[in-house]
Amino acid sequence: MVQTALIMLGVGLFAGIAGAILGIGGGMIITPILTLGMGLSIKYAIGASIIAVIATSSGSTIAYLRDNVLNLRVAMFLEIATTIGAIIGALMTGILDPKYLYLLFGCLLVFSAWNMVRKLRRGQEVLKRVTPDRIAAKLKLNGSYFDKAELRDVDYQVENVPAGFAVMFGAGVASGLLGIGSGAFKVMAMDTFMKMPLKPSSSTSNLMMGVTAAASATVYFFNGSILPGIAVPMALGILVGAVIGSRIMQVLPARWIRIVFIPVLLYIGLQMVFKGLGVQLFS
Repeated sequence: MVQTALIMLGVGLFAGIAGAILGIGGGMIITPILTLGMGLSIKYAIGASIIAVIATSSGSTIAYLRDNVLNLRVAMFLEIATTIGAIIGALMTGILDPKYLYLLFGCLLVFSAWNMVRKLRRGQEVLKRVTPDRIAAKLKLNGSYFDKAELRDVDYQVENVPAGFAVMFGAGVASGLLGIGSGAFKVMAMDTFMKMPLKPSSSTSNLMMGVTAAASATVYFFNGSILPGIAVPMALGILVGAVIGSRIMQVLPARWIRIVFIPVLLYIGLQMVFKGLGVQLFS
């Protein structure tokens, strides 16, 4: 029992650090460890994953809010699209063949990974246009943050607001219909489509994931998917890991965060594409 608690604490610590840096929660790290490594039922792994997302969001968002890295207005704006999409997706369960959504969003993630490679090669992190996007200016979505790696204030512009909103709506539909996490989609919508720098994209995604996960946590709690013996020590580890990860993310150069993030996007994207094609390459 004590050994299991210590393992969960360690797993949570690692998932919290990675989730806070990349803005994707800890589900994709925790679920394989619990199912493949420990032989836990997928039902309880998903319940633990929900706790992981909430804990990562809680631990990292405080630091990001205090340091003014995340964009609160963008988070609240895109959360409207995600929530509406998730409700519609849940209502569409059993009507739409999920394989088309797997293919669509898998291709989008692969495209996002390719776009990140292009940004990495160009070395251009911040969008600077003479004429700011009209909708972004009207909604006051443009922002700034202090980059601790470069030791300077970074002002950035937001554009393609309708495209980002549409992607988030689609991601919400996919989440509701397929029961998948959407951290990678949130980062993709802000970084690839809305041209935000990676650090505000990742930190804003952390906040949004917690809001989305909290909405569904009650369901998992009452259907018995959350095991206290697993969830409690893991959540404690994640809370500590998320605080550490949020500090590491701010002093890491954006280039290094992209180098870590690109393989993660490719992994999730290809996994979804092959699942849509009926081929199970990764478990």
